[in-house]
Amino acid sequence: MDRTRLDRLLGDVDTDGYLLDASQDDANQLYLSGFTGPDPFLTLYADGEIHALVSGLEYGRARTEAAVDTVERHADYDYEYGGHEERYDMYARFVREKGVESVSVPPRGPVGTADALRDRGIDVVVDGEDTLGEVRAVKTDEEIDAIRDAQRANEAAMRAAESLLAEADVLVDPDDDALEPGTLRHDGEPLTSERVAEEIEVALLRHGCALDETIVAGGAQAADPHDRGSGPLRANEPIIVDVFPRSKATKYHADMTRTFCVGEPDAAAREWYDLTERALETALDAVEPGATGEDVHAAACEVYESAGEPTFRTDPETETGFIHSTGHGIGLDVHESPRLASGAGELEPGHVVTVEPGLYDPAVGGVRLEDLVVVTEDGHENLTEYPLEFVV
Repeated sequence: MDRTRLDRLLGDVDTDGYLLDASQDDANQLYLSGFTGPDPFLTLYADGEIHALVSGLEYGRARTEAAVDTVERHADYDYEYGGHEERYDMYARFVREKGVESVSVPPRGPVGTADALRDRGIDVVVDGEDTLGEVRAVKTDEEIDAIRDAQRANEAAMRAAESLLAEADVLVDPDDDALEPGTLRHDGEPLTSERVAEEIEVALLRHGCALDETIVAGGAQAADPHDRGSGPLRANEPIIVDVFPRSKATKYHADMTRTFCVGEPDAAAREWYDLTERALETALDAVEPGATGEDVHAAACEVYESAGEPTFRTDPETETGFIHSTGHGIGLDVHESPRLASGAGELEPGHVVTVEPGLYDPAVGGVRLEDLVVVTEDGHENLTEYPLEFVV
């Protein structure tokens, strides 16, 4: 965590403190406290210091692991087991004993906690700007290294997926009426999206990462950017593989997408792949400090629009073509600030963003390519070392 940036941005809020009531699953909580508490706990930033209030169960570990200035437990406030009202009394006392009479809370903070503190005379202001999210958007060198390490694991998983596809053979005359000619087969069994996803997950575990779900989508399924994919995969059509793991040690994410084809893609799919590779290269060239996320998005859009493909810029209601933004920030969340999209703001050194143009139509399928880059003082560094190759 960059405490200088934290102090500067949180010092500008119009309240005495900044309060979080969340578990480690909330990236802001994990960032501010540095503590992997599985149950919700309080973290308060006030007057340049960070204070945590945890249950007795977590007290010993929090004292050792949390990146805060003070750690207190419920028993310090004569509470360990009791009702909601007594718990909220404890929260109010915890806040007040730090000299705080007003707090900012993030836009997704618990309404019950906010209302209870207001009932007890503490002013609660919703931070609509998500200031902590903006703090997190600029990464330190240590955070960038953590993302880079997660990306190396990601690439090992992508290699495992590509190898599985490359080893597959093609069913010409299936014995099973449920299978169609062109279905991929591996070790005598139909090669499914689920089987490839399993290979990805195993590879990630071996490299210290995990993910709850991934995208392995072929054919018409690939025309929906967030379709996870299911069932047998087929030859001669694009297969989107999008992997976004999280390091078990650092909790930082990586993200990468490649599109593969086993066999020979048709002319439309080949044209789309070449266009998307050009859109990726053009958008990457636009990533530099001072450029806006809108500039990068526009660079990708212009490649597609010049080729006659629809985008949300030219047709906000289109259901085919380039139907999403060009990218997003990545860190403790897989989607965070900044955005590479229409209306998005200026890029700064330390921003880590995905660049992921794509084209979609059920008649063709989908093609998406995604690299992961960090904005530097004089341009950007591409953290992705995985090659671009359509036909496996």
